[in-house]
Amino acid sequence: MDFRMFASTAIMNFFIAFGVIIGGCFIGGIGAFLVSRPPLSEMNNLADSMKIWAVVTAIGGTFDVIDRLEKGFLDGTPIEVVKHLLLIVSAMSGAHTAAMIIHWFTQES
Repeated sequence: MDFRMFASTAIMNFFIAFGVIIGGCFIGGIGAFLVSRPPLSEMNNLADSMKIWAVVTAIGGTFDVIDRLEKGFLDGTPIEVVKHLLLIVSAMSGAHTAAMIIHWFTQES
């Protein structure tokens, strides 16, 4: 994986995780309103509970990444391990950024 491909994948991972949290929270807030629950509180709760699912969605499933990490360790290519760890960090930072925006929007901590 060359640098251009890596950078585009990292950016996509960030924004996919970001979009999962933002979209899920806003649509979940609409659902909470329809069932007479407080929408902003539900959005706040969803932002925290959906982070791991946003990361899994962004990296395309955990088994493929775990398989690549294993091959990187066993084949002796540490740069591949670092690349995949950075892709996971990129997805985590996208999910965390979106959760912070939802917390700011709902004015809850």
